[in-house]
Amino acid sequence: MKKIAVITSGGDAPGMNACIRAIVNTAWQHDLEVIGFRHGFRGIVEDLNVPLHPDDMRLVSQRGGTFLKSSRFPEFREVDVAKKAAQVLDQHDISALVVIGGDGSFRGAHHLNQYWGGQVIGVPGTIDNDLAGTDVTIGFATAVDTAMDAIDKVRETAEAMARVFIIEVMGRHAGFIGLHAAIAAAAEAMILPELEPQPKLAELADGILQARAAFPDSSYVVILSENLWPGGVHELSKNLSKATGVTCHPCPLGHIQRGGRPNAQDRILAMQLGAAAVDAILSGKTAMMIGLEQEHVVHVPLHLTFERDKPLDARLVQLQLGLQGVNITSKTSK
Repeated sequence: MKKIAVITSGGDAPGMNACIRAIVNTAWQHDLEVIGFRHGFRGIVEDLNVPLHPDDMRLVSQRGGTFLKSSRFPEFREVDVAKKAAQVLDQHDISALVVIGGDGSFRGAHHLNQYWGGQVIGVPGTIDNDLAGTDVTIGFATAVDTAMDAIDKVRETAEAMARVFIIEVMGRHAGFIGLHAAIAAAAEAMILPELEPQPKLAELADGILQARAAFPDSSYVVILSENLWPGGVHELSKNLSKATGVTCHPCPLGHIQRGGRPNAQDRILAMQLGAAAVDAILSGKTAMMIGLEQEHVVHVPLHLTFERDKPLDARLVQLQLGLQGVNITSKTSK
């Protein structure tokens, strides 16, 4: 029986377990044996293998995280380490490897492909949604839902106390979560890495002061992408408090955005892409990511997923920028 392997790598994302289930169940329909390696690329090097069978997949789709575990493993960049992984895969007679992860994981998969003769297939699993070649990645929709729910809760107490909150969301170097959360939560302002020019402190302070003049008893929410403002959300809040004379409360949402049960959209996407990954293996594909563009499965060369930037939807950016200031301007123009 032909064997394939699967790992989850990098940051975990809701829906990874559903993707593993689809890979295992689809593989067994085609008489393919599946082996998982725990803790990503490190698990391959250390041979932390575990056989995967459809009987074990019955109740995994609704679980968050990844039961195969994940890890960051920067040592995999070294040639000797990648060659060691290739040896382990060959020792198990594995002919194809599916890597579920983000851009760092795909860099690792592309690196492995240089030193191993088997097929390498990537499936996009990252809440950041920053991989070029696919409209959406596994985990993104759930992360946005989680962020929106948290922001809604903050909004309720902010409105009750007429407070200003600066809410930091995840996304590393990409503003997809920030943009979608800002729209969904009706934020008054957003700061994303892709915005040009970036809003200045004086501009942000002026927005808060205008809102305070127009609606003194109301809340005000700013969405900030992580790793963007020097000193982070706490420094920005301190600077805005000083500039406005209004206490601005920092609120980093942190890793709650990566946790929790995947929503329906992520479960369906994960199983769709997992099954398509097995189909790609059967058709002889390698060094490819399985993505989704305009609701159709696509095969994208792995290196293009991290060598190109994925832009935000300009229409959504303009939507939020247009909506976020209307209440203030409509009030002051009367």
